[in-house]
Amino acid sequence: MNTKAFDLLNYTMAVVGAAAEGKRHGCIVNSFAQVTSSYPAKFTVSVNREHATCAAIEAAGSFAVTLLGKDCPKELVNAFGYKSGRVGDKFAAYDAKEDVNGNPYLSEHMVARISCKVIDRLEIGNYVLYVAEAVDAETLAEGRALTLDEFTGAGAATPVTATVYRTLDANYGWKCTVCGYIYDGDEIPEDYQCPICRAPKSKFVKR
Repeated sequence: MNTKAFDLLNYTMAVVGAAAEGKRHGCIVNSFAQVTSSYPAKFTVSVNREHATCAAIEAAGSFAVTLLGKDCPKELVNAFGYKSGRVGDKFAAYDAKEDVNGNPYLSEHMVARISCKVIDRLEIGNYVLYVAEAVDAETLAEGRALTLDEFTGAGAATPVTATVYRTLDANYGWKCTVCGYIYDGDEIPEDYQCPICRAPKSKFVKR
């Protein structure tokens, strides 16, 4: 099988957010998709079951998704794509809002928000696929959503939390043990610092 065929698929990049037990969690996904046009519209999203956002969705039974605009800064993608919500509130650095279910979402640098209620779930390996129906939606800005092809085409690396097949081989690169960032290379420079959490080389482990 030639898995390079998968690379021809493109994905919309989004932030999925959920609140549970008084804490806000969110991560970058590229697995959000509409699957029916009936009312209310149905959507699916898959989230890594090891991430705090997944646990928050389980507890809340709902989530908010905002689609990244093409002007979305790399720093925002890094914050929601690499940092762990168990360490701190990712939304704290931004002007976060709450949807009708009390779930957090961002409006700046986003083009649309869709709030959903979970109606079914399926465990698939390390991921949970949620089936949900839209309960509220709004456009936040003009323009189209940022796609993974556009993001990586600008020289950016795919966030580790993004649910995509286009990832590094499991035995390639170096992983930051502090925030999970993946350094794409055979050898890591002696003076290297993690671009996300500033951890030194000593905090990286070979994959």
